[in-house]
Amino acid sequence: MKILFGRAVVGLLVSAGLIGVFGVSKPERKIKYKRESSLRRDTPPSRAVFVENQWADSVFSKLTVEQKIGQLFMIATYSDRNETYYRYVDQLIQNYHIGGLIFFKGGPSRQAKLTNRYQTKSTVPLMIGIDGEWGLGMRLDSVDDFPKQMTLGAIQDNRYVYRMGLEIGRQCQRLGITVNFAPVADINSNPRNPVIGLRSFGEDRDNVTDKAAAYMKGLQHQHVIATAKHFPGHGDTDTDSHYTLPVLSHSSDRLTETDLYPFRKLIADSLTGIITGHLYVPVLDNTPLLASSLSEKVVTDLLKKQMGFQGLVFTDAMNMQGVSRGRTAVEANVKALLAGNDILLYPESVAESIKRIKDGLLKGTIAPEVIDEKVRKILRAKYWLGLNRLQQILPSTLNADLQTSTFRALTRDLCEQAVTLVHNENHLLPIAALDTCTFASIAIGGGGINLFQQTLSRYAPFKHVVYAEKPTTNDEIESLLAQTAGAKVVIVSLHDTRRNFNRPFTITPATIDLLNRLQQKARVIVSLFGTPYALKQLPITSAVICAYENLPDLEIAAAQQIFGALPFKGKLPVSIEGMYNIGTGYETKALHRLFLGLPEQVGMSSAGLSKIDTLVERSIQAHIFPGCQVLVSRKGRVVFQKNYGTLSYDSYNEKVTNETLYDVASVTKVAATLQAVMYLQEQNAIDLKQKAAHYLPELIGTNKANITVEDLLLHRSGLVAFYPKLWERTKTGGGGLMTEYYSSLKDSVYSMQIAPKLFSKSMLKDSVWKWVVQSPMRKEVNGKYSFVYSDLGILMVQKVIERITNQPLDEFLSQNFYEPLGMMETGFKPLERFPESQIAPTESDFSYRNQLLRGTVHDQMAAVYGGVAGHAGLFSCAYDLAILMQMNLQKGLYGDRRYFQEETLPFFAKMADNANHRGLGWDKAPANGESNYVAASASPLSFGHSGFTGTMVWVDPKEELVFIFLSNRVNPNAENTEINRKKIRRRVHELVYQAILSNEK
Repeated sequence: MKILFGRAVVGLLVSAGLIGVFGVSKPERKIKYKRESSLRRDTPPSRAVFVENQWADSVFSKLTVEQKIGQLFMIATYSDRNETYYRYVDQLIQNYHIGGLIFFKGGPSRQAKLTNRYQTKSTVPLMIGIDGEWGLGMRLDSVDDFPKQMTLGAIQDNRYVYRMGLEIGRQCQRLGITVNFAPVADINSNPRNPVIGLRSFGEDRDNVTDKAAAYMKGLQHQHVIATAKHFPGHGDTDTDSHYTLPVLSHSSDRLTETDLYPFRKLIADSLTGIITGHLYVPVLDNTPLLASSLSEKVVTDLLKKQMGFQGLVFTDAMNMQGVSRGRTAVEANVKALLAGNDILLYPESVAESIKRIKDGLLKGTIAPEVIDEKVRKILRAKYWLGLNRLQQILPSTLNADLQTSTFRALTRDLCEQAVTLVHNENHLLPIAALDTCTFASIAIGGGGINLFQQTLSRYAPFKHVVYAEKPTTNDEIESLLAQTAGAKVVIVSLHDTRRNFNRPFTITPATIDLLNRLQQKARVIVSLFGTPYALKQLPITSAVICAYENLPDLEIAAAQQIFGALPFKGKLPVSIEGMYNIGTGYETKALHRLFLGLPEQVGMSSAGLSKIDTLVERSIQAHIFPGCQVLVSRKGRVVFQKNYGTLSYDSYNEKVTNETLYDVASVTKVAATLQAVMYLQEQNAIDLKQKAAHYLPELIGTNKANITVEDLLLHRSGLVAFYPKLWERTKTGGGGLMTEYYSSLKDSVYSMQIAPKLFSKSMLKDSVWKWVVQSPMRKEVNGKYSFVYSDLGILMVQKVIERITNQPLDEFLSQNFYEPLGMMETGFKPLERFPESQIAPTESDFSYRNQLLRGTVHDQMAAVYGGVAGHAGLFSCAYDLAILMQMNLQKGLYGDRRYFQEETLPFFAKMADNANHRGLGWDKAPANGESNYVAASASPLSFGHSGFTGTMVWVDPKEELVFIFLSNRVNPNAENTEINRKKIRRRVHELVYQAILSNEK
């Protein structure tokens, strides 16, 4: 693959002498990368070259000999030192006319301040460089890293690498950096290479070339010089040039076809810079102990003349011991320039070196044209970089501008594309069935519960074990085995496996023994968050994943891929001797599960969604509700999930969390009862046109004999909206509760929980149903019943379901929906499974139950019906409900399982009653846009429901959007209706639509 550069830019750079043209055969296929940033000049190439040369000549003509020589030096500097050090750098710039700086350790704001300062000290604008192979975070604090190059080597779509180069270029521009000493173009063909390794894209020359070109192109499209390194190739060395002089003893053919190949291709494809490596390559120059960076045969004859490179040639750091063998720093600096290098990087003995070069010019041992040619080239490069119009770096918003939401989204994209499944016995991954397995995980070397384990827990119940160190003894192994006993699937994640062949990547023999013994008891999945070369040390278990390094986004991605929320796409960029060939990687399909991400990945704005924070926090301050959960997913990706406030106004320590359970009130109608109806309808077990009495014979001969199931779903059955007699008749004349029905203590007689400290006889449920059957009907108008929203009708639907299935509604739903979907927190009567502290309290009920309701249903009718009712009683959290609603959005498909046929959901969700904006069971968006809780922007295709306690679920197929809002606005008093009066849910929902970027609409 070859990456094309815009013709105007190629012409400009060739004419300017910044790039050379080297004949290459026509590539088999070409990919054009969209230019995402405009160039500084829109003038034609010929005019641009004229202006550039005019500026360069003007500056050149005013330079003294000392100032010319100074342009050849790019010294190292830091932004984490003291004022004494900064004054020393000032003096180097002013006294020796240094041409550039390369920043190492420090921070963005401090570097920006120093760059502004140093530029004012320099007569000629300074080139500012950074060694940012995996972004600015490689050198600067408070900036996150991109994945390293070997991780990127696993990606199959190089457009992602181009986008990374473009983003790093943007960050460089914002910080005043003009040169990034990247990409590494070395082919890491020696797995024991101590200095390249993960810095390389891999061992395949074409993969390395294509990705280096993509990275290069991104940088250069932002007018940042890219420098391929380390010429002529550092990939097959077994020593580190920082400490010694590595030897590259290849034949001429091997060197040409392998190590030089990426450089040759990049030179032909607009490369602006090259770094020469400190290597001894006898086939090119057999002068003893002479680094190739100091060899005229390598730098001038091979690189410039034979390969035609006309861009800037930088040395590798001149303080490295690989270049200083047998010579002083001054001698090495002078020799490097005479060899053909244009700029000395990180030179030592600057003053002495400048003096030596000046003396050589005076004595005639150095030709003036040699220096002049280099200086002119440097000045033309500075013009191309925009240094002719140097501007101050603005410190305000700097950190935010570097760490943008686009940057974070791109990092997530890269990681999702890279994770590699290298072994998959019997197609174990992705795991589809959640209700037939038991799971455990062991994290070794990862500190506490990490993001990998946290993400696993979103998909299935897990027993998590953390072993912060590396196990070394049999007792430690036995303990880990005991803690995971009984699990059918054990996922072991290995972290902090530092690169070191002498200490087998810090993977202990005990770890290997543990994996072998686990494999005898369960299916074992190993996820390696470290160099792929460490795979050599690991036994082959049921599944093996290579995630390359310890990055949070890699942990999140790998966990989701295990459960098929995301597919595996990566391929090994290196071979693992005797185990895995280069290119190994099983591609898997996505199982249509929810997965985690960032708004920009699905065409939404993080800044737009962040406006929800302000609205919700003001609502909490105004006591509209004590706390809430808000979740937004688009295109299957959860892009916003936040928890606000506390469980009650009186409990400031009980914060709302992802696991907080809310009484979802009438959301039960669609999240429970309607799911069962849709399931039974497509099984032909229920006929919506059939009379309910067909399924419930006790209705025959009553005033409810002619009600159809469809009538019940559309709320036009004639049933009353509200029937307080269902619980009022269990109270005494004085307002107390009849002992005939209730007790404050639970025993074998009073076994049905009505409130946390209130129990009733189980026969009360039968009495309630009898009273429902006997309840009055409304009057007909023109021979039919008008729409009246009725809880009694949905309670009757529940009864129909239970008669058909011969099973309680809660059991049917758990078995057929909640458990297989992985909705681990969802169900009725939560106190039977969860601690009270996990459940948000609702009302302090002084009219009926005389206590705070926490963990028992708020709705009175549902309470006297045992807490499991068709219209209320369900408890859940935002993420669980998002799973269910995503399944409905996907027309019944989720986790590689079809819960409904494709036509079922659209049939129920289409508009069935325009006047009352109702589908079959579902609520619909009003045509006039007027609603207390649905955004006016919601499409006519959208559907959902709200709940009395302050809850809402809403699905919009047009935007592939799921919105969940859960609160307990009835705490402590249900008379608080401010959530409706101020339309909080509607306003939050509207902000979600506003966050959809305009180019996505």
